[in-house]
Amino acid sequence: MTTLDFFIVNVAIPSTQADLHASASAIEWVVAGFGLAYGVGLITGGRLGDLYGRRRMFVLGLALFTVASLFCGIATSGSYLVAARAGQGVSAALLAPQVLAILGTVYTGAAKLKVFTGYGLAMGLAAVFGQLIGGLLIQADIAGLGWRSCFLVNLPIGAAIIALTLKYVPETRAPGRPKLDLVGVAVITAALVALVLPLIEGREKGWPLWTWLSFAAAAVLFGLFALQESRLAARGGSPLVNLSLFRERAFVAGLLSQLVFWMGQASFFLVFALYVQRGRGLDALQAGLLFAAIGAGYMYTSMNAGKFAAKLGRQVIAVGALLMGAGLVVLGLTAAAIGTTGHITWLIPGLVLDGAGMGLAVAPLASTVLARVSPQYAGAASGVLTTALQIGNALGVSIIGIVFYNALGDTPAVGDYPHAFDLSVVFLVGVAVLLAALVQLLPRGNSGK
Repeated sequence: MTTLDFFIVNVAIPSTQADLHASASAIEWVVAGFGLAYGVGLITGGRLGDLYGRRRMFVLGLALFTVASLFCGIATSGSYLVAARAGQGVSAALLAPQVLAILGTVYTGAAKLKVFTGYGLAMGLAAVFGQLIGGLLIQADIAGLGWRSCFLVNLPIGAAIIALTLKYVPETRAPGRPKLDLVGVAVITAALVALVLPLIEGREKGWPLWTWLSFAAAAVLFGLFALQESRLAARGGSPLVNLSLFRERAFVAGLLSQLVFWMGQASFFLVFALYVQRGRGLDALQAGLLFAAIGAGYMYTSMNAGKFAAKLGRQVIAVGALLMGAGLVVLGLTAAAIGTTGHITWLIPGLVLDGAGMGLAVAPLASTVLARVSPQYAGAASGVLTTALQIGNALGVSIIGIVFYNALGDTPAVGDYPHAFDLSVVFLVGVAVLLAALVQLLPRGNSGK
């Protein structure tokens, strides 16, 4: 639900803006408000699960997310919708880290590999099919709801998941009676706001002075956070994030790999959607159907990722990265060849290859990072991992936005989009190669690979 809502709103923006008579700034914050609240709250949300019960926090977060979705669906103005989307983001930050933490503590051995494969499949399908699902909902115009159905669809789904969770998911939490590090919460929240906000807003605003001051403040605040956590741990307290996690090579290398992987995901979906919709004239539904080619490759490899990982160990992620790179090269060459008039279906082989590479990387990445984390800090570690995902998305979109929009210029013509997309592909291929290189820093698994 959280990943789907991150992508689905892009399809709904044009009709939402027209219906609510919202300003461009308000519509921008419909997207940015969710991303900011989500990214900033993940570490705290994960730690709350450690302290008060991961199932409890998952159910609470999901209930709040469902209510926030209702408020999004009945919004009467742009500002109303922005506030409701921020509520969705805070709720998502509470529920999302619990998923990885529950999977990592309840399951062991071969069963853990299977459930992480399922997690990767769910995440990827939500990202890949978000635009298609949104286009179908708006096209169907159920009960005349239009764009509102993209949010209101969460109500029955949320209610069903809550009931199933209470029945089937066991409760887990950190052992003992650790306390919440409120000072750490305040400092890390401020640090993440200072980092994520300029990443979201910087490109659109032309990177004014405040964005660079914000980055500098983030560096200082992260340093203060590390000092606070070290002192608290030395006194025998309960730090929000145990810095000993960062002494584990698997955790650090995996965290960097996670950040780099997701740098290439939201950024690719953004530029590819702009290319096929504005450069090739497809509507949202047609573009969503084209994205299904990525889903086909993704479904095959993600459902079999466990088998590949058992044979290849950590190198399954590198193979996935190189497969993504190959798919992107095919896409770039194809886009250059067909221009604005060639048949759009020539893009499908490259999309299938890219999706297949994604499917090989997602689940093994998450399981590798969390493999050696103590159950006491599973929630906090999951929060850090999911925060890296959000920062990677924001960073990738910021960088590729510079490349793509600079190539388009101030008054882009339809014929400029294939060229801008090709330049963006160069950046994305570089991200894939960097991911394959980072994987070599991961420790060898039991297979010795």
